[in-house]
Amino acid sequence: MQVIGLCRFSYPAIGGFQVEHETTEERERFLYTRDRMEERFRLFETVTLPGLRAQTEPDFDFLVVIGNSLPAADRDRLQDLTAGMPQVRIIAQPPKPHREAMKAILNAARRNPSEPCLQFRQDDDDAVSVDFVERLRTAARDCAGLLRRNRTVAIDYPRGFIAEMGADGISASEQVRNLITAALGMYVRGGCPASIMNFAHHKLGRFMPVVSFSDAPMWVRTHNRFNDSRGANASPVAVSPLTAEQEDEFRARFAIDADQVRQAFASS
Repeated sequence: MQVIGLCRFSYPAIGGFQVEHETTEERERFLYTRDRMEERFRLFETVTLPGLRAQTEPDFDFLVVIGNSLPAADRDRLQDLTAGMPQVRIIAQPPKPHREAMKAILNAARRNPSEPCLQFRQDDDDAVSVDFVERLRTAARDCAGLLRRNRTVAIDYPRGFIAEMGADGISASEQVRNLITAALGMYVRGGCPASIMNFAHHKLGRFMPVVSFSDAPMWVRTHNRFNDSRGANASPVAVSPLTAEQEDEFRARFAIDADQVRQAFASS
């Protein structure tokens, strides 16, 4: 069964952001500011990509959507970072309505739309565990009867970490949060044109069955200066520096290396 992941990398969509802008040009100026782009690249390199590169099941597709206005130097840098990852395909698009554009990209990536597939979406500053794709496939097999009876089924892994990355390394807090974006998958029946982008992630349970596995931490969601989903009224999360043992856990579980984080953020 094909597994498809979708990641927006500073794509200037029309809509799809909680921080709004009056024009597309204003949004592009915000997204492409140098200090913001530097932070996105640091997080993408040290948090997002390592776990994807280390997946125990390497048979998946990962679509990285960028704006066709992304500065050439940034596009080259992104291509360099993902070189050697055959799963990655960088897709440049002009600004389009967010949800419709992402749905079209996901459906175009289905190699055989008459066959079922598994989909997930990932922010460019979050991580999934190194066995996420493997466990997603296992869940689909274990829930075969439920999948046969439904066009779509959400597969949720609610246990993970809120983390902050910096020159001192990683500070984190273990959490259990249902239906957040990170480590949330969805089964789509063959012939069904729906995608994981048809629905707001926190509302998936209104439209389909949700199967939840909370036995192991499966995601890291970073809090940083440019989180779109953290508004002024968001409750802060208290995080603590990782112990040496916890740093080892992050390396094993997410392929996130605290020393690499320290080095990447040393000059920020």
